[in-house]
Amino acid sequence: MTELLLSFLFGTLLGSFLNVVILRIPKDESVVFGSSYCYACSNKLKPWHNIPLLSWIFLGGKCGFCKTKISVQYPVIELLSGIIFVLVASKFGISTASFFIAMSFLMLLALSMIDFRYKMVPDSLNLLAILFAVLGAWSFTEVLENLKNAFLFAGGFTLLRFALSYYLTAKVHHEAKKTVTVWSKNYHTYPFIEAMGEGDIMVAATMGALLGVPLTLAAIFLSALLALPVMLALRNRSAEEQRVPFVPFLALATLIVMIFDTPILDYIKASY
Repeated sequence: MTELLLSFLFGTLLGSFLNVVILRIPKDESVVFGSSYCYACSNKLKPWHNIPLLSWIFLGGKCGFCKTKISVQYPVIELLSGIIFVLVASKFGISTASFFIAMSFLMLLALSMIDFRYKMVPDSLNLLAILFAVLGAWSFTEVLENLKNAFLFAGGFTLLRFALSYYLTAKVHHEAKKTVTVWSKNYHTYPFIEAMGEGDIMVAATMGALLGVPLTLAAIFLSALLALPVMLALRNRSAEEQRVPFVPFLALATLIVMIFDTPILDYIKASY
């Protein structure tokens, strides 16, 4: 119990820093240099303003200087980071490998929030997520296995992206040819359609390193199921509103599959 409590506290501390990462990277600001400050009044925060979870509660969710409301995102990210460390510690124990696995999930959490808020997936965090996932192993042989699985799913998703993009673009091209005139026959009147973002490919590599081949396939299937209700709810909205970030669903599915890996593997083997 003490180990889990320490894991939770350590996770919330990293979650506090993760909030800085989530806010600054999309703004192209340094996450290392420069003290934390209020985005409303620009006052630098005091050390007691940065205590994970407790500061937000004691300040009543408001800035200690200008009393502007502080987003609930701050305590939520800190709480989720603590929970992630507890789940990984309870699953794999306290070890260096567990730390790297938890850090990979923290990067996925940051990517999910940035993708949700800004519709972007920073390469820097994606590369860190992959690196931590590959290093989350108990031997050098397992590190190489994680690396192999990362390359396998990165390559598979890249090929899938190419095939889907080609199919969708060819379909639009076929429709565009029906409206070709003498004036437009020498010009492309159709867009090139990207079926999948590069960020999704890198997240797939992280999933492969964390879970292995069978469980990653299960996680991809689960992520589609998790996203389906949201897509159905937005089916009558505008095209822009229907652009749902997929990274959060991939990350959540990865965490769920990791927690329940044994029964999922048993089910997969029983289905052969």
